Amino acid sequence: MTLLVEAAEPSCYNRAVNEWWCTAYLADYRQELVDATTQHVVLTVSAVLLGIVLAFPLALLARRFGRLETAITGVSTALYTVPSLALFPLLVPFTGITPITVVIGLALYALTILVRSILDGLASVPDDVRESARGLGYGPASQLLRIELPLALPVMMAGLRVATVSTVALTTVGALVAHGGLGNLIADGVFTDFRAELLAACLLCVAIAVLLDVLIVGVQRLVTPWTRTRAAS
Repeated sequence: MTLLVEAAEPSCYNRAVNEWWCTAYLADYRQELVDATTQHVVLTVSAVLLGIVLAFPLALLARRFGRLETAITGVSTALYTVPSLALFPLLVPFTGITPITVVIGLALYALTILVRSILDGLASVPDDVRESARGLGYGPASQLLRIELPLALPVMMAGLRVATVSTVALTTVGALVAHGGLGNLIADGVFTDFRAELLAACLLCVAIAVLLDVLIVGVQRLVTPWTRTRAAS
């Protein structure tokens, strides 16, 4: 009976074999991989979007009141220095062991990059452009939305790319509260020394980071067509 059981086991992962690359694992655990990947993408995108929602008004506030800029950038940078091993458990009493805990924690980490990139993007707009806009009758709000933000987009999108890729990696730490997407598989693979699971989860993390980065670059090229014209000339 033992021989029959061993013969029925996959050839690349069983009690005797523990290979890194195993197509049988990919087939047998396909749904688990799909579910973990989906959760990873949802957590990452949700955290980045929340980070943008928080970072944009903070950056505008820092830009409007120069004395607050040091405090805002300092606090957002300090948040990044808090170890995730400490931050996520600190949030649990308020948000519970839920995906919300991971999303909030990741969004706070993303503030470091997003706030700075928004400020740098707005600072890159030439002063003569602002003066011309005011001369044409643009108010502060219309000048920001129609003149400054479009010109600041390349710098801001560069920051968004960095924040997104770093969030993909940090999402794995959500395994601390059982909501880490592919991080759950990575943690299990390390704990059980399941090489095929560990490698598959790591490769999927890299794939997510690359795909999201390419997507952001594509969106940037779509919304800033003048940068392509300038590069071509």
